[in-house]
Amino acid sequence: MHASASHIPPALNSSYPLREGNLLTPLIDGPAAFGRIADAVEMAEHSVWVTLAFYESEFRFPGGHGTLLDLLDAAAQRGVDVRGLFWREPALEKLVADSEIFSGTREEREALRARDFRGKIRWDHLPDFCHHQKSWVIDAGRKSETAFVGGINLDRGSLSPRGHAIRGADETDVSSRYAEIHDLYSELRGPAVTDVVHNFTQRWNEASERRKDGGAFPDAESVDDLARPTKLSGEAGGVAVQITRTISPGILSDTTPPPGAASFTIAEGESSVREQVLAAIASAQRSIHIENQIFLSKTLLGGLREALARGVRVVALVPRIPMQELIDYRRRAPEMTAPIFDLLEECGRSELFTFAALAKKNTTGRLVDIYIHAKIMLVDDVWGTIGSTNFMGRSFLRETEMNASFWCPETVRKLREDLFDEHLEGASAGLDEVAAFDRFHELAAANQPRFAAGDDLEGLAHALVPQDYCK
Repeated sequence: MHASASHIPPALNSSYPLREGNLLTPLIDGPAAFGRIADAVEMAEHSVWVTLAFYESEFRFPGGHGTLLDLLDAAAQRGVDVRGLFWREPALEKLVADSEIFSGTREEREALRARDFRGKIRWDHLPDFCHHQKSWVIDAGRKSETAFVGGINLDRGSLSPRGHAIRGADETDVSSRYAEIHDLYSELRGPAVTDVVHNFTQRWNEASERRKDGGAFPDAESVDDLARPTKLSGEAGGVAVQITRTISPGILSDTTPPPGAASFTIAEGESSVREQVLAAIASAQRSIHIENQIFLSKTLLGGLREALARGVRVVALVPRIPMQELIDYRRRAPEMTAPIFDLLEECGRSELFTFAALAKKNTTGRLVDIYIHAKIMLVDDVWGTIGSTNFMGRSFLRETEMNASFWCPETVRKLREDLFDEHLEGASAGLDEVAAFDRFHELAAANQPRFAAGDDLEGLAHALVPQDYCK
């Protein structure tokens, strides 16, 4: 890894080691990410493998690529090996209200047969929790091998454009907290892609529903297992990358390691995303930038409190109005949540801490929230992580998650500058790292009363009151 990033250690308890020689390209917001993914699928020559959690049936890929099934079926029709690993949850409304998944109902399987869908599908269930990974693998094991690792759901709100030039009230449902969403993916080439392939084959071969009635398409007998990768993808760039995961104990049993890695015992589970994020916070020297849908980890907030005490500047972007389930949880179990919110409030007393959300006026002059669905962190302009992992106990320990962490000053600095440019509408351009964080804090604080009054904001970021979050 680059010498300036060497103070941030990789996760030691990951299935996958730190890999040198990669190319990693951050993809900011849905149109850029899904446009690039659709192009890659259209150009695939051998295989397209996707893991998916949430999927809105009305979603359409940009560039005229149609629905998810349209995109995948077009590839399958030309002979590409298309496989989808989808989350199944019969009690979806109880677990996550107002969400949609492709769970393989009788009607959905009949629709697949009616369109003569040529791809293969397995469904995977995780009792009381979510298989939350969002990854794509293109041409696994070939020279053109590419992976996409991130957290963007296939829903209409995720197609909010870069900079969030919000549409008028007649074009979008501004009453929905998910109408305009900010999120990221990463595109990968190089040896780390082999680890994304390994993850897919491991999960595909052990999907919980694969032998059950209706648990595979076309049927259990015709949907075959996959061979593990046996060699690393070739070098493609100068970025060091480590694939980290959350795997709940007991759901996977195959201990076949990826190429170039030591053996591991996956039956005990894996929480290497948590390990990596906490290690990066503990190692931070100047700055931490976080964008996350859920920012409620006691251990993480404790680490941020210590970082603030060391003089590290912290920006944490979250949704102004969080998921209803989080609001209900704070009200229902105050004795359990109080230590988390006490830590958040303590962080908020530091002048180095910026706790903020995004908003922008639409064409009718109404301020509309930009929902932060991203799951990223950047440290010291030298290290970053992009993935599916929310910063809370469930995601760190029990959900199925995947992140791509990367050590590269040029890539991380450019991503941070691009994000600040979007969130502050250019107000931090030309500033160094520390000055840019100070400018973010200044503008967010100044925008707090403006947002409350419904006035124009300077940029999109406005400060939140930590002690009022999730109330």
